[in-house]
Amino acid sequence: MSRTFLLVGATPPPLTSRRAWKALAEHHRVIGALHLRQLFADDARRGERLNAEAAGWYLDYSKNRINDETLRLLLALGDSSGLRERIDAMFRGDPVNTTEQRAALHTALRAPAGTQLRVAGIDVIAEVQTVLGRMAAFADALRGGQWLGYTGKRIRNIVNIGIGGSDLGPAMAYKALRHYSQRELHFRFVSNLDATALVEATRGLDAAETLFIVCSKTFTTLETLTNGHAARTWCVAQLGDERAVARHFAAVSTNAEGVARFGIAPAQMFGFWDWVGGRYSVDSAIGLSLMIAIGPEQFRAMLAGFHAMDTHFHSAPFGRNLPVLLGLLAVWYTNFFNAQTQAVLPYDQYLQRLPAYLQQLTMESNGKQVTLAGMRVNYATSPIVWGEAGTNGQHSFYQLLHQGTALVPCDFIGFCQGLHPQALEGSQSDDPHNLLMANFFAQTEALAFGKTAAQVRAEGTADKLVPHRVLEGNRPSNTLLAQQLTPGALGALVALYEHSVFTQGVIWNIDSFDQWGVELGKALANQTAAELASVHAPALEHDSSTNTLMRRYQRLRQESP
Repeated sequence: MSRTFLLVGATPPPLTSRRAWKALAEHHRVIGALHLRQLFADDARRGERLNAEAAGWYLDYSKNRINDETLRLLLALGDSSGLRERIDAMFRGDPVNTTEQRAALHTALRAPAGTQLRVAGIDVIAEVQTVLGRMAAFADALRGGQWLGYTGKRIRNIVNIGIGGSDLGPAMAYKALRHYSQRELHFRFVSNLDATALVEATRGLDAAETLFIVCSKTFTTLETLTNGHAARTWCVAQLGDERAVARHFAAVSTNAEGVARFGIAPAQMFGFWDWVGGRYSVDSAIGLSLMIAIGPEQFRAMLAGFHAMDTHFHSAPFGRNLPVLLGLLAVWYTNFFNAQTQAVLPYDQYLQRLPAYLQQLTMESNGKQVTLAGMRVNYATSPIVWGEAGTNGQHSFYQLLHQGTALVPCDFIGFCQGLHPQALEGSQSDDPHNLLMANFFAQTEALAFGKTAAQVRAEGTADKLVPHRVLEGNRPSNTLLAQQLTPGALGALVALYEHSVFTQGVIWNIDSFDQWGVELGKALANQTAAELASVHAPALEHDSSTNTLMRRYQRLRQESP
């Protein structure tokens, strides 16, 4: 696949007409009904063979409904899609975001200091390192108590205001790495336009001890700026002086003029670039709140984890490449088994927000219906991602995973060492981390192999109850295992999913870096907001449903509850 196709837009052969795709479709007809029990029975060393390792993460993909031929055909599909060329183009800084003619250079955010990458004559890594240095100085001053508020009090509360990637990334990573945070500092995250979010986030806080970080690339995002101005009003009301804003607000933005109008000093504005998509930005200045929480050293350790997985993705053979393998398996289930969803199941309470983070990463990236050339696809693209931390999920939706009618491929994420290793009183079997991980391993085994009717009867179950207790198994899963949840491990894990999503997008020949689907709702909301704010009943020109709902809203808004 040539670079001409990547940049100019020459149309490749339609995906479903390619030899590799047709071969996979035929192969699925042969292997699709084959049970994992049989696959493991036929290959006693299957679990020892079907694994790969990189950047501190071990991937066991043996509990997938595949054999060696499946892998060969999936890898051939990747080759026929120009995957190697697209990876090289992304790392090189080519405009792989074709609809906006932008690079997608999130990998430059975590490249080591001293390396170079020139795009349009500019060393982007040098620029990144400059911003990281300014972030580190600011974070150290806050953490050390040198940065004081307007009244001379130390800052103890940090409220991050953003939405989308400007919220999901920092909030997820802060919760994931809270073990490493400076506990005398308190962090809250506000994203929702609902006033309740900011009211509750600021409840009980002293404005003299609070710093707000307003994260908006354009500094025009409706939700973020509405919350930012409300926070500004709250702060000034408590401190009694507009000049207080300069000591209690920082901004992550590229709009210096807008930031200055807000009252934020230039020294507290931290920039990033149009080649950083929101959902890929937690390792940019968007992560300022995270750096304040865990410190610059641990933040750089996280960046090193990102970079380690980047290097692996860029250089490892596809057959041993963790992001490529995960991406190809997602295509296998989405397009050939018609699986519509994917469950992400982290067995670590600190990763409780990871499924929500991966929802945006996956579905905003690949929830597309046209190819790079603008042609309507005739195949499914992104799976719907969902999940919950284990073991909580076992007591809510695992029933469906085991016995429901939908096939849900699962990613199980666990750690060999917990961050709180103290055992409960009693025997070794009562160690809480052992109990957690016993469930972790048991669930993947139960999903794969289930329980047959013969096994159920052998337990003495009455015949009429046997069908209710049978678990058919053959439910696929990946197991991702690392030694411990460290900043580096988190960085590598997030990069793993970033590159897996990109791999899927390359196969589907879509643009994984734009998000035009969110724009129409924003535009309509602006029009509707003006109509709702009108003191006179405006002539509504929406559809009959929207008109009726808006009129009802306006009427009930004026009535006493």
